[in-house]
Amino acid sequence: MTGHDRGRTVRRAARALSRPGPWRRGTVLAALALLLGLFLLLHAHIPNAIGGLGSLADNCLPWCGLGVPVLLAGALWRRSASAVLALLLPVTVWLSLFGGQLTDKSHASAGDLTVVSHNVGAANPDPAGTARALAAAGADVLALEEITEQAKPIYEKELAKAYPHHTVMGTVGLWSRLPLSDSEPVDLQQDVGPLGDAKPAAAKLAEARALRTTVATDDGPLAVYVAHLGSVRVMPRGGFWTESRDRNAQALGKAVAAEKNERTVLLGDLNGSTDDRAFDALTARLHSAQDAAGDGFGFTFPASFPLVRIDQILVRGVRPHSAWVLPATGSDHRPVAAALGW
Repeated sequence: MTGHDRGRTVRRAARALSRPGPWRRGTVLAALALLLGLFLLLHAHIPNAIGGLGSLADNCLPWCGLGVPVLLAGALWRRSASAVLALLLPVTVWLSLFGGQLTDKSHASAGDLTVVSHNVGAANPDPAGTARALAAAGADVLALEEITEQAKPIYEKELAKAYPHHTVMGTVGLWSRLPLSDSEPVDLQQDVGPLGDAKPAAAKLAEARALRTTVATDDGPLAVYVAHLGSVRVMPRGGFWTESRDRNAQALGKAVAAEKNERTVLLGDLNGSTDDRAFDALTARLHSAQDAAGDGFGFTFPASFPLVRIDQILVRGVRPHSAWVLPATGSDHRPVAAALGW
């Protein structure tokens, strides 16, 4: 071996030794993986006082899992053992939070009562078509939210044959094959808009957003709530604005807490996922039919490409047998359904 060859060999060996090993490569990727894991683990500690960031984080949690394959691809490309190891944290936390929703939890039995809830959309161009599609779903109890004065008679006409009993209060209504009684509005304290404009009493009555009624089933009375909580807004200066929705959720939580009937179902558009801390008062007393007996996440909004489940069926005292999302109608939400048993 010539001196030149020996020198080249030495230089190659020196370069090989100076290169970082698999545990030293990809430190940035490893750090990002740990941050993702900590975000998932500690998201409940993100304060809501700063632009509603806490609620925003709660609703985005399922999608944080997409960061794992991205970081894994980077770790494999960099051949970084440390980054791969760090990914165990977000994977473990995400699976502990949402792993149960990756399997079909529905039961073979059809249940005793089928319920459907749908925000039909104030801008729905075809309310008659939406009503016919919902009637064809064959539910025993059907809840509608965001009913306009113009569309109300259309829904009443199209649903009259399938549902002999119904009640409408403000912008929410319930249609039923079974008799209804004790129907009354639920005060959600919806008196202030996102810009702080006070609403007169007449306007509040016309825009009632929740009701409570009793459905007479063969197995006894069932308390049913229908609700459409206040919207959330991304405000230029206020961040993720949820004040109206949160106030509504607190009022609805108090109403459910005072409910004497152990068999209770809440149907409606809550404008947030059940992971949102704003619904702690509700989820402490009611549980999601989708979580208990659904297949997947059951995203409902927006209808064209659902990213979040804000339309809910929450229950207590009854057993969800199955839960699913119905095909889109003319609304910007998709309908949700559940088969319930005693």
